[in-house]
Amino acid sequence: MSSKITLTRDTGRLSINQKIFYEDNGYLVIPRLIALDILKECSQRFDDIASGKHPRGEIIVMKDVSDRGVVNKIQDLNYDEVFQKYIECKELLDIVESFTGGNIMAMHSMLIAKPPDVGSGSSRHPPHQDLYYFPFRPINKIVAAWTAIEPCDVLNGCLYVSPGSHKTNPLLPHFYPADTKAGSANKFYYGIQVGTCLFVLLLFLGNPVFFSFSKDLPVSTMPWINAEMLPGDTIFLHPLLVHGSGVNTSTRTRKAISCHYAAAESSYIEVKGTVQEPVDVEVMEVVRRRFPEITSINYSDVWRYKSTLVRGIRSLL
Repeated sequence: MSSKITLTRDTGRLSINQKIFYEDNGYLVIPRLIALDILKECSQRFDDIASGKHPRGEIIVMKDVSDRGVVNKIQDLNYDEVFQKYIECKELLDIVESFTGGNIMAMHSMLIAKPPDVGSGSSRHPPHQDLYYFPFRPINKIVAAWTAIEPCDVLNGCLYVSPGSHKTNPLLPHFYPADTKAGSANKFYYGIQVGTCLFVLLLFLGNPVFFSFSKDLPVSTMPWINAEMLPGDTIFLHPLLVHGSGVNTSTRTRKAISCHYAAAESSYIEVKGTVQEPVDVEVMEVVRRRFPEITSINYSDVWRYKSTLVRGIRSLL
């Protein structure tokens, strides 16, 4: 058990037991945090955008690589008035403030509707660390909020986490899964894959889940917990926590909405020459294809554009 609290601030929103739990485990679940009417609106807006009934605007629409007729994710939701009800929800930001402090930027938002898997395994997201995607620091003032819109369980591919892995692992190299069928990895679904070795882990519920792991991860001793959640339940994740989500073997979707927040006083870093360089390169390739008229832009500029202030004062980000 931690003797010193370093990852949360004293805002009066978290109990000492909750702070210690997050310190030790790198995640924290708050049941029923988000009102169901907000989630219902967000779910409907997703459906309307996916069907073309509502214009997507600046929102990025992504389709499942194995079934191009299925929209499995939309992201960069910050400027949509419906999704803002989640991203700027007072109850949510009150908890976020315990991690980031009072000046809060919404950095990356998405709504994932994990479809039933068609057999390729494309619905999974292999074990990863969220920090891999982010060119800003400090690490301990970044937090993810991930909220179930529909029941999330083992059958439809709920999150799984490795408690305490935020303390034992540095930021590791990430790549597309080496054990997937050709063309069956969804865009940007990176995982910790260096020196891959296929393992079958029996999670605490006794369900076999297939992962590819880095030789740098002590997989034989790492605990894995399925984060089964009900609508409105919200899990907060440290950016170094190793986590992922399983294959959707059910006939249901698994809808969830999430946003990564950071302290506005954070600053951008150069990721070229680091383990994060591959994601920098791939994101910039996508940006230049989508906006060929923009010739002078870098990875940090992309994040400056897509982020929004949701509480307090904007400064460096």
